Amino acid sequence: MKRKIYNELIKWKKEDINTPLMVVGARQIGKTYKIDEFCKNEFTNYIYINLLNNKEIIEIFKENINTEEKIKKMELSLGHTIDYENTIIFFDEIQESEELISALKFFCESKVSYKIICAGSLLGVKINRFHSSFPVGKVRIINMYPMNFEEFLWAMDYEIAIPEIKRCYQENVKMSDSIHEKLLNYYRMFLCVGGMPRMVLSLKETQKILEVDKSIASNIYKEYLMDMNKYVTNVTEGIKNKTIYNSIPSQLANLSNKFQYGKINNNARKRDYETSLDWLISSKMVLRSNLVKKVEIPLKAYIDDDYFKLYLSDIGLLVSILEIRYNDIMLNKEFMYKGVLAENYVATELIHNYETLYYWQSENRAEIDFLINAKDGIIPIEVKANTNNNSKSLNLYMEKYKPSFAIRISSKNFGFENNIKSVPLYATFCISEFEC
Repeated sequence: MKRKIYNELIKWKKEDINTPLMVVGARQIGKTYKIDEFCKNEFTNYIYINLLNNKEIIEIFKENINTEEKIKKMELSLGHTIDYENTIIFFDEIQESEELISALKFFCESKVSYKIICAGSLLGVKINRFHSSFPVGKVRIINMYPMNFEEFLWAMDYEIAIPEIKRCYQENVKMSDSIHEKLLNYYRMFLCVGGMPRMVLSLKETQKILEVDKSIASNIYKEYLMDMNKYVTNVTEGIKNKTIYNSIPSQLANLSNKFQYGKINNNARKRDYETSLDWLISSKMVLRSNLVKKVEIPLKAYIDDDYFKLYLSDIGLLVSILEIRYNDIMLNKEFMYKGVLAENYVATELIHNYETLYYWQSENRAEIDFLINAKDGIIPIEVKANTNNNSKSLNLYMEKYKPSFAIRISSKNFGFENNIKSVPLYATFCISEFEC
């Protein structure tokens, strides 16, 4: 299936191929598949090395010899001399070898034109807890996430709608009512399956949402839970990782609009869970949105470290964990978590275009779901699951900070009224147009 990261890989090939590339992302999002496809399509010679299956390479890079000698031994292990000028090497599951990660500095600085790409599950965690010398500035890092809604439309062979979505978004003109409803239906299907490629493929093959293999999502969830015991400082940390992750669905419904350690257990304290929280964010299984104390540029300078929200990185996993019936979503029924799903979905869409997520809250509990740094200044984003336009919070924010305009994401059609840009839920991916 077509993915946006392929264009990023092409860009690396054209602009910076002698700098090793590292693709960081959670398990089962399609890293290996897309990198493998890229290497096969774009290079004459391609070597794939999976370090989970090749312990010999790991042991070679542990040896106390210089990197050139290690490379010669690697060639002996592979059984042939490598034509580095015309060959790309893909090290998969590279988190298994800190020594090989450290050697990426040599590959970058060498006069030999090495072409190295690497990826792995929990690679972000490994980097964050690196004990060796990480090659800062010698590696290009790309974050990869589950499929967003635009990629979902590609997969569902409805790519023809994308230019019209972008046009309506840019010009603030209504989509035709019938296509608008059709796209909302696709949005609801996306809520059900999420952006994990195997789930999307199941829908693509069956063409019926009620026949999607739900066990795929539940198995990915189980794999995530198993991963939480890897690269931890002790067994207790692994347990805390799972406890935080499993608390997120209920945390999202908190009236306090922030992550509360007390919701984990009555005696939970920030200092006891900070390490596990960092683990989950580094793993890319979880997205963090930061409360800002002051709405000024740069937003990052005004983060309140004690207040934040956590979202699951894939909306389909959230639906699976909550055991929400697909029929309830597809029939657009009213239920408490409907707004939670919409907000988590928007978070997963925005993270594709914005490195950090932010939100705002006033002392009297008025809240803006997201803030973005845009070419027109700081823009507030409000999320609604339905077409309801009533919002005291947004009105209060606009009166206080007077932004150039605001964005309301909802089931309502495109439009622009009272300085509020109406964006349908299915068009959230277009908000990248505001990126500086």
